[in-house]
Amino acid sequence: MYFPFRMVDRSHISTLDHFNPEEPYLVFKGHIHDLHTVTSGRSNRLEATFSDGTGSMALVWFQGIKWIRESVRSNVEYNVMGKPTLFGSTWQIAHPDIEPSHPEGDHPRHPFLPIYSTTEKAKAKGFSSRGIARLTDTLIQQLPSYLPETLPAHVIEKYRLMDRLSALKAMHYPDTLQAWQQAMFREKFEELFLHQLDFQSSRINRRNHSVGRVFSIVGVHFNDFYHNNLTFSLTGAQKRVVKEIRTDMRSGRQMNRLLQGDVGSGKTLVALLTMLIALDNGCQACLMAPTEILASQHYASFSKMLAGLDIKVELLVGALKHSQKNAIKQRLAKGEVDILIGTHALLEDDVQFAQLGYVVIDEQHRFGVEQRAKLWAKSDIPPHVLVMTATPIPRTLAMTLYADLDCSVIDELPPGRHPVITTHGTDAQRLKLFAFMRQQIAQGRQVYVVYPLINESEKLDLKDIMDGYESISRSFPQPQYQLSIVHGQMPAEAKAYEMDRFKRGETNIMVSTTVIEVGVDVPNATVMVIENAERFGLSQLHQLRGRVGRGGSQSYCILMTKDELSRTSQQRIQTMCSTTDGFAIAEADLRLRGPGDLQGLQQSGMLDLKVADIVDDEPLVRASRDEVRSILENDPDLLLPENKPLRQYLQNKPSGNQWGKIS
Repeated sequence: MYFPFRMVDRSHISTLDHFNPEEPYLVFKGHIHDLHTVTSGRSNRLEATFSDGTGSMALVWFQGIKWIRESVRSNVEYNVMGKPTLFGSTWQIAHPDIEPSHPEGDHPRHPFLPIYSTTEKAKAKGFSSRGIARLTDTLIQQLPSYLPETLPAHVIEKYRLMDRLSALKAMHYPDTLQAWQQAMFREKFEELFLHQLDFQSSRINRRNHSVGRVFSIVGVHFNDFYHNNLTFSLTGAQKRVVKEIRTDMRSGRQMNRLLQGDVGSGKTLVALLTMLIALDNGCQACLMAPTEILASQHYASFSKMLAGLDIKVELLVGALKHSQKNAIKQRLAKGEVDILIGTHALLEDDVQFAQLGYVVIDEQHRFGVEQRAKLWAKSDIPPHVLVMTATPIPRTLAMTLYADLDCSVIDELPPGRHPVITTHGTDAQRLKLFAFMRQQIAQGRQVYVVYPLINESEKLDLKDIMDGYESISRSFPQPQYQLSIVHGQMPAEAKAYEMDRFKRGETNIMVSTTVIEVGVDVPNATVMVIENAERFGLSQLHQLRGRVGRGGSQSYCILMTKDELSRTSQQRIQTMCSTTDGFAIAEADLRLRGPGDLQGLQQSGMLDLKVADIVDDEPLVRASRDEVRSILENDPDLLLPENKPLRQYLQNKPSGNQWGKIS
């Protein structure tokens, strides 16, 4: 099941006098000679000349030098494979794949050569791509004449899928390119289908068997807050989401819902309103945030909104003194705390609730499954769970990652919010930028300036925050201007002090790293300057932009970059300047980065795709999802004979950690 990432057609031989350097992988046939070691400083490399009668090219190895020296023969004709690059005026291939052109007992019967991912350490132990290919070839020959199917016969027939054994063989050693493509289609469909089966069967099982608290009333806490403390109207999207959560809470089943919403859409208010329903039904609620800054922000926000109401809110974070923590824990265990807000500190074993009924987890992708499970386990009856994310997830990704959750989306911003105007600038326009910042400060506004690094890096040509702080200090001198600086290596007390100065309006400019990406809410800040914006991903740029535009004044985001940008960086900057729609940005980010860069969204055990690509294979994602949904609607327990392979798959699948169902 370790599949190659590329197939090389050995019959297509390029010549050195005429080849396409844009091709990702080429095959040449000729002789290797003049092997010699070159010493440069403390490192050695092996160089050789390769010629095919039409020209010559350099071959270079930095690893495995001894093995290459001992195995290469000048009188043997080789297939040399790889991507040529131009070094000075000479074409060369670094670490080429090589094999005798007329191998004896190696792979004479295979027209295609599979190329496998490997590492230098693996290569040193014999697990080069060629070594893996030989091993796989031996294993395939030992397969039985029939492999039991994992998919129902009607699904195989409907989508004209290769049988399992043929597909497995053709994934490694196809007879034709078409056979490899058919095998790939089968493996992708099966992979996506079984992922959907895992998620959707888990969701059905949870709905049918996961007992939850019944929150049957909306009482004094909710109504007092709604009628007396809420100073503005909810958006239509907020009302819809509250109703969806309310329906879950009174169903008798444990709620497990994902709340998506763009920056500033009002997710926190939805969380608070639904927490008050838990309080009205005699239960406690808690909110877990990934950073102390964000937890403190939620605590300050909740305390302000609930002012005058008989609701006890506490903050539990690592920075508190031991005696303070113990006092909060004692009150919590006695039921004297209604809403507890905190960070990972909530997960400690001695944090015990009297009656935990509702858990809200903010920025859910920042927490591992086991961490979230510890909160879930703090109640005899599993609490209702709401996981929130301010990073909108494209629909394709959402239905792949979160098929076992119910999803709610707040797709409407509160009235009175002006879209943030986003522009692109370069170093040549820095004086113009500083003039604009002075203009905004003169109007009583505040400015963020965000840098990607804390200290100068020799490897990356980036503006570091310390150098930037000194530069801005010279352009905005005291006492006319006041600056704050915040970065991740500062002590928590120092960060909190600088943040508070900025919030109170005592400083005009906040110079920061991405530590302010979430959790900082200063309505008076109207300008976000992002230095080296080309080094940030789209979702992070969107999060940073969300720090401004929170008041009634027009706000601006200025993306500063170097003059020359790569094509991908240009696309990112253009996307940011053209839209403020978080879902459109998430779609663009997914297209630009591809699935290999989704680790930030990936949850443990949730998405481990070997061959499928959720962007390129979106039609297969939809087809597999709909097929699984249709099967489970007609046969939820998979008792029909034709669904026996699916029942066996679920029965034989490792159960893993049951708490994984929380996310």
